[in-house]
Amino acid sequence: MIYSIFIAPFADLDFMRRALAGVIVLSFGAAPVGVFLILRRMSLMGDAMTDTKEDASLAVFYLISLALGVSIVSVHGTNLDLLEILFGDIRALDRETLMLIAFNTSVSLAILAIIYRPLVIECVDPVFLSTMGRAGGSAHLAFLALVVINLISAFLALGTLLAVGLMILPAAAARFWSRDISFMIPIAVGTAIVSSYFGLVGSYQTGVPAGPSIVLVAGGFYFVSMFFGAAGGILWRIAPGRHLEA
Repeated sequence: MIYSIFIAPFADLDFMRRALAGVIVLSFGAAPVGVFLILRRMSLMGDAMTDTKEDASLAVFYLISLALGVSIVSVHGTNLDLLEILFGDIRALDRETLMLIAFNTSVSLAILAIIYRPLVIECVDPVFLSTMGRAGGSAHLAFLALVVINLISAFLALGTLLAVGLMILPAAAARFWSRDISFMIPIAVGTAIVSSYFGLVGSYQTGVPAGPSIVLVAGGFYFVSMFFGAAGGILWRIAPGRHLEA
């Protein structure tokens, strides 16, 4: 029973193995970027009515891109094409798309390794980073490029409407388990991978599209973390004596 549900789909079917490989690779690129988005208060989860100009710019860019893509497909494509763009069809990933996602993730990790220190400084003390002149500005632009690169990969895997989900939800969940960025990143990556695996399993067993299934599982991890997380979870905050601890 356990084998037929959790292992057999990946052992027997090539497209499920490609799908799993695709979301695992995507998790390594998108989740770390999501951590910095969360810490920089650029989660893209709010609307454009925000006090932060950068938040507004990213939200506008995302919404315009979504509207433009849907409009183009509506005029020149079919309903099936539109559904695939909106919700994705990760189980139909071919070798070329998988290689593109792997390339994007490799580039993303390489750039992130180079600008990691400035990004951490910006999260802790953005005023200090602004005094670094061109170095701080270059790191900021490079980070925005990382967001775009990973959104492209996520579009291919999860569809336009759900692309941000795997980037933001695991990172938001990790925020409830650690205050240390060096721990938040692996927690976010692990959450994204586990969410992807169980989301694919759920999609295969129920017939629900893979993208929504993965994001729903990630959302479940977020709500569990929000209640039980050791670094700011609701239950830890209201537990007797917690306010006396350092």
